[in-house]
Amino acid sequence: MTVALGVDTGGTYTDAVLIRDEREVLASAKALTTRHDLAEGIGNAVAAVLAEAGIAPEEISLASLSTTLATNALVEGQGGRVALILIGFAESDLEKHGVLDALAGDPVLILQGGHNYAGDQKAPLDEESLAAWLAEHGQDVSGYAVAAQFATRNPAHEQRAAAMVREITKRPVSASHHLSSKLNGPKRALTAVLNARLIGMIDRLISRAEARLGELGVTAPLMVVRGDGALISAEFARRRPIETILSGPAASIVGARWMTGAVDALVSDIGGTTTDIAVLRDGRPAIDPDGARVGPYRTMVEAVAMRTFGLGGDSEVHFIGEGLKGGVTLGPRRLMPVSLVAMEAPEIVHRALDAQLRQSAPGEYDGRFVRAVPGIEAGGLSPKEAALLERIGAGVRPVGEIIRTRMEQKPLRRLVERGLVQIAGVTPSDASHVLGTVAAWDKEAAQKALMLFGRRRTGSGNRLAPEAEDMARIIVDQLTEQTVLALLETAFAEEGEAFDLPPEVLARHVLMRRGLEGHKGLVRIEAGLNQPVIGLGASAGSYYPAVGARLGCAMELPRHAGVANAIGAVVGRVTIRQSGEVSAPAEGRFRVHLEAGPEDFSESEKALTRLETHLSELARQEAEAAGAEGIRITVTRDIKTAETEGREVFIQAIISVEASGRPRITEG
Repeated sequence: MTVALGVDTGGTYTDAVLIRDEREVLASAKALTTRHDLAEGIGNAVAAVLAEAGIAPEEISLASLSTTLATNALVEGQGGRVALILIGFAESDLEKHGVLDALAGDPVLILQGGHNYAGDQKAPLDEESLAAWLAEHGQDVSGYAVAAQFATRNPAHEQRAAAMVREITKRPVSASHHLSSKLNGPKRALTAVLNARLIGMIDRLISRAEARLGELGVTAPLMVVRGDGALISAEFARRRPIETILSGPAASIVGARWMTGAVDALVSDIGGTTTDIAVLRDGRPAIDPDGARVGPYRTMVEAVAMRTFGLGGDSEVHFIGEGLKGGVTLGPRRLMPVSLVAMEAPEIVHRALDAQLRQSAPGEYDGRFVRAVPGIEAGGLSPKEAALLERIGAGVRPVGEIIRTRMEQKPLRRLVERGLVQIAGVTPSDASHVLGTVAAWDKEAAQKALMLFGRRRTGSGNRLAPEAEDMARIIVDQLTEQTVLALLETAFAEEGEAFDLPPEVLARHVLMRRGLEGHKGLVRIEAGLNQPVIGLGASAGSYYPAVGARLGCAMELPRHAGVANAIGAVVGRVTIRQSGEVSAPAEGRFRVHLEAGPEDFSESEKALTRLETHLSELARQEAEAAGAEGIRITVTRDIKTAETEGREVFIQAIISVEASGRPRITEG
């Protein structure tokens, strides 16, 4: 008998599951995610599932972790302070693909150097300027990203710059050619920036998780779920944390397929921070050919074709005062639910809520609290940010006591983006407590917070909601509406036949809305989803039946829907993909672009064979290092040619290699 342990750290809960012989769920358990130290929640969940199953920790032969940490960090704009070193690019390239937005004010250095399309040096690397800049500013950031022009054709300048960064600063560095073999320098630069920003967070998570599992007696090596649903070693994930974006959602799709046997369906996974939706076709999720999109960023990371929406059980509830009726909208930022923060500091929270309810008029910060997150590196703060963090201190405080002027709102927002503090406020989770569909935390605190929120005045001058229950229904109805729109948007995006409008416009089109309502006038309009939806996540049972009814489709809620991510973490395979290119810089010359530099051949088949052999060996080595056994190698060639003067001319070839195998099982 083999027993596998799967763990998923979500925004609110950490799940653990034990699976026997890849066929049977022995036990599952949940614990609150501990944002200050994720390993604490991991340990609590694992201890609970071991106790429930009556399994000794040394019997576990495989341990695997899926996490929404990287995804949530990018959606919420969190992560360490980094620097970008651009080689051979112009300053205008920063405007492309959101590089400047991703930097968010972090430093950037533009240097001479880089290569051309053929992999030949365009200009020497300006090492003198780089060395001087690193000596002056090297310790101001937690990590570095390096991107050189045409580094996928010749990575020499990226390699040299990365070596100098390590030598001078001793900081981790992300080289863009390690993250993607595709052309598009600014997009690779963006991916490298995000990878550098995540390195510290993922390294802390893996290190602490390994330590906590060891303390519990789990000796099996730890693996991590990648964004395409495959498993990778913990060490691989440390080097390329960007590849764990969409890790949790990808694991949920693998888990959904394992639990239901579904062939064609939409999979919708609602967590605390995001709702992640993918389409399952022929039993397999598609890989996004354009790279994973998370929040505003389109990366070059290979991941499942999934749309991620800032909508979850802990999404921030925003008041809409316009119009006679007014209303709310949800997300994309996650808040700590008031009902949850009240469990941590009941006296402070209830005293503040009661005082706010006694006020005759609603206040700007009613029902909102702030708490510091210990253990997060606080370097690079401005004086205002540092002063505000010191004022917040170690406990829970009402936001109204912390913010003294409107000018302090921006520093507080920056502290939240850095992950140094958390804001608590009204969320759908609070609404569910008020309505009685969830009973995990402090219902009375949720009622008080929703009463405060409902006192706000709409355009008609009336209160948004007279009672806490009315406010709760407004919030839950809005979550249903936004989930419906998210599913429709995904469905339109994945339709085989293209429409004339973007998916987000089609999902909100008046004809679509009338069709969902079954309009029957002179025109009869009917609309809905033509595939079932598999609803996943701990709160899916509370919210998704109404979504299925609205869309007129079957809504399948598997028995273990609440731990689908943890299940997917241990039923996947280890898969490593490598790709490379052969170009033709001149007639009769075929250039293979390798990590060590370009190699030229006089025959195309010799060049293709050289690259195929190199990539196959590289993929096999990485798969073995990632813990795979029984490895199978699959090779595909995409050769582009053109006909010139009656003869076929070689233009370019892309070779892709996939090494896939079972996770190596240790003896329990």
